[in-house]
Amino acid sequence: MTDYPQAIVPVNHVEPVPRRIRAVLDGRVVIDTTAARYVWEWPYYPQYYIPFADFAPDVLVDEGHEEHLRRGTAMRFGLRRGDGVLAGVAHHYVVSEVEGISGTVRVDWGALDAWFEEDEEVFVHPRNPYTRVDALRSDREVVVELEGLVLARSTRAVLVFETGLPTRYYFDRLDVDFTRLVPSDTVTSCPYKGTTSGYWSVDVGERVEPDLVWAYDFPTRQLLPIAGLVAFYNEKVDLTVDGVWLERPTTKFS
Repeated sequence: MTDYPQAIVPVNHVEPVPRRIRAVLDGRVVIDTTAARYVWEWPYYPQYYIPFADFAPDVLVDEGHEEHLRRGTAMRFGLRRGDGVLAGVAHHYVVSEVEGISGTVRVDWGALDAWFEEDEEVFVHPRNPYTRVDALRSDREVVVELEGLVLARSTRAVLVFETGLPTRYYFDRLDVDFTRLVPSDTVTSCPYKGTTSGYWSVDVGERVEPDLVWAYDFPTRQLLPIAGLVAFYNEKVDLTVDGVWLERPTTKFS
């Protein structure tokens, strides 16, 4: 089994975010800051902690409730939305032994409609500044099979190298056997690649293997080389590269 180490940072590590961070709720910008903090609540990626003063003045609703959390003492807030309030989705840290977060607010990611780093939307969670993602065209022959059925073959695949994951192989659609693919309603998002435009299951004859294949028609700027291309979960298919079989990796997608 191949180990794919992620970019691990100590829990409670804090760094300034060098980018302008904005968040949108009900069509208006309710967070706008150049003084956000990255806070690693667990080792693999950070969350944003936002200075209290950088929220729109009428969006935070004080619930008058003090909580003693792992990172300190915080006052619980809701977010004003339309005629109502999203309760308990924000915590204003008033006292913390973690240097750099006193006076900041931690907001549940999903409570906002959209987040932006500078002018680019960010999905799922903040990008880890220590994670790297590269997309490179390759003329190596890549073949995808499942139970002896060839699903894709190409000498023009785009290889995506992402910290903490096995290499992903993206194929031009003309190099994929779509007669074996069954469209799926699944949609997923990635902080580094964006939101998928399609998933497919694979019909192997006696059964259908769900959601093995995906595509990003409109990926993030850094991953434009994969736009419209199709990838397979290495964990669930058989891959050979230049005639060398690759062992199926074990990851959270296995």
